[in-house]
Amino acid sequence: MTIAFVFPGQGSQAVGMGQELAAQFPEAKAVFDAADAALGESLSRLCFEGPEESLKLTANTQPAILTVSVAAWEVFRRRGPAPAFVAGHSLGEYSALVAAGSLSLKDAVRAVRARGTFMQEAVPAGVGAMAAVLGLEPSRVREVCEKAAQAGGTGGKGEVVAPANYNSPEQTVIAGHATAVERAGALLKEAGAKRVVPLPVSAPFHCSLMDPVKPRLQALLGAVSVKAPTVPVVTNVEAAPNSDAARVVPLLLEQVSAPVRWVESVERLRALGVTRVVELGPGKVLCGLIKRIAKDIETFNVEDAASLNKALEGVAK
Repeated sequence: MTIAFVFPGQGSQAVGMGQELAAQFPEAKAVFDAADAALGESLSRLCFEGPEESLKLTANTQPAILTVSVAAWEVFRRRGPAPAFVAGHSLGEYSALVAAGSLSLKDAVRAVRARGTFMQEAVPAGVGAMAAVLGLEPSRVREVCEKAAQAGGTGGKGEVVAPANYNSPEQTVIAGHATAVERAGALLKEAGAKRVVPLPVSAPFHCSLMDPVKPRLQALLGAVSVKAPTVPVVTNVEAAPNSDAARVVPLLLEQVSAPVRWVESVERLRALGVTRVVELGPGKVLCGLIKRIAKDIETFNVEDAASLNKALEGVAK
């Protein structure tokens, strides 16, 4: 039996997340206390009580999900088996790096707070957009986006629209200029997409419009202590395991504007012999995606006491 831990990204947040873990497990409460101290504010209260509108702000969502994910990991790792690999979806890669001992919780929570702020500020409100494309193969989505990008703009300069998240064989998220995303949506439906669903996000993540984030994030991450991961981290950018401390920050910087290669990451985990995956953090979005990519991998999630017990029973079989 080979186990991997995976950590969710933005979109998995919900008011109340982590509250039960913090109430029942001292190690989880210690994580929330440490995150509050690192940010100089009560992030834990925002996770537990909301309001939802504040929790949905990117600069709050990212450190909140990371904190809940690390709290779930601290609880599970004391009771369950160690993983052979870890991976995270977008911001979840920072949670994975904490679990692998590469980043400290304090540095990670501050980094994703800044990352969220920089992403929010990179593109004016209303200029960018994202949409989920359902029922069309990823290669076709990529082709149609290239056509839609070239069709936009003036003076021969195209607009940006490209795949941002390869989530499953049936779901690819696209991002870019709002007008180009809308234009691509119409073309994708013509090409056979079952649905194109606009996403309620505040910025067009994982596309070239995020390039201005990189130098700002590099300045911050350059001052952070990075250790070699004790467990290989399957990265979003390469969909391959990394254990080299020197490559952690470059991969995190490239990740900002590169697509999340989740389908390939899960396929790589399976090829590496992973048979069970535990999703640590709010929700079970990644469990659902993994089932669509690799039906033979057993999935469990940990977000409260009930799911913890179920996961512990499942991996003990």
